[in-house]
Amino acid sequence: MKIDTDFLLKTLLRLVNTPSPAGDTQRGTDLCHEILCDIDDSFDIHTTRKGVLVATWPGLRDDEPRAVSAHIDTIGAVVKGFNPDGRILMQEVGSLPWTSVENEGVTINGKNGPLRGSVLIKEASYHLHEEDEIEDAPRNDRTMSVRLDAKIHSAADTRALGIEIGAPIYFDARPEVNNGFVRSRYLDDKACLACVFAAAKAIYESGTRPAQRTTFHIPNYEEVCHGGASGVPDDVAEFLAVDVAPTGTRQNSDEYSCTLCLADADGPYDAQMNAKLKAIAVQHGVKLKPDVFPRFSSDAKALWKSGADVRCALIGPGVHATHGYERTTIEALETTARLIALYLLST
Repeated sequence: MKIDTDFLLKTLLRLVNTPSPAGDTQRGTDLCHEILCDIDDSFDIHTTRKGVLVATWPGLRDDEPRAVSAHIDTIGAVVKGFNPDGRILMQEVGSLPWTSVENEGVTINGKNGPLRGSVLIKEASYHLHEEDEIEDAPRNDRTMSVRLDAKIHSAADTRALGIEIGAPIYFDARPEVNNGFVRSRYLDDKACLACVFAAAKAIYESGTRPAQRTTFHIPNYEEVCHGGASGVPDDVAEFLAVDVAPTGTRQNSDEYSCTLCLADADGPYDAQMNAKLKAIAVQHGVKLKPDVFPRFSSDAKALWKSGADVRCALIGPGVHATHGYERTTIEALETTARLIALYLLST
């Protein structure tokens, strides 16, 4: 069994270049449907009323069915209102660090098509303002706005372009692959989706099937904390969430490994399932680093909070600068995809 790295990277790029902020995920969900069908047309796929993509894959057995979950939705922003000069006010969707989007390019749909712009603080011209006015100004939804690339002098001018309250604001993903590193917005969680798809492809091309009936669960509201609460079949015994593992000071995770999250802000994950994943990693020489995340939760915890009687675990590639301009490595992605495949093949 071999992970197709070219497929993994191409799939990741397709995903990050398809905008899907929470609340506006249909294009991303459609792309996931297409990718799964290209891997194996035997998937039984449906989309729930809420918009969760659920794809069931026959296994060798179905006495302890499994689910693997990675979310299609991302953080983002929507139009909140208009300044008198026509600039667009924003409201974040999910936990958006405002410092990470300063000077970023954006797209907003108007009545005649997409409009381009950028996110700036109010007084952005260096040659007109004191340095402390620029450098010390807070970065938040009250001080930053979108400057559209259009002839605008008033809020009425902006409204005339067909910009509506609540319209999604799409931040440029800017993906790059360099020297074994992958940089992009929205690696959370599209890097993990690419790992899931690469694992499925590896299993299919090996000529076998998962050990248990497997559901690929692709929710669309993880970034607002309720993505995993629905769409999981009632008889699923084990639920493996795949999400980014933040790297940084005082953390054990790194950008070159897969991480096993043992506990997060909502408490510990299932000890039995964690032990199984550790044993698989040791047996097959998979680089798996244990860690805990104090400001993190996952679709597995949303599922538990919904009352589901299921074992849950969380793994994912180490990612730096999560929710910002994120970075990981091909090595971490391959490792994560390999662990997913080995887990699904394990008895």
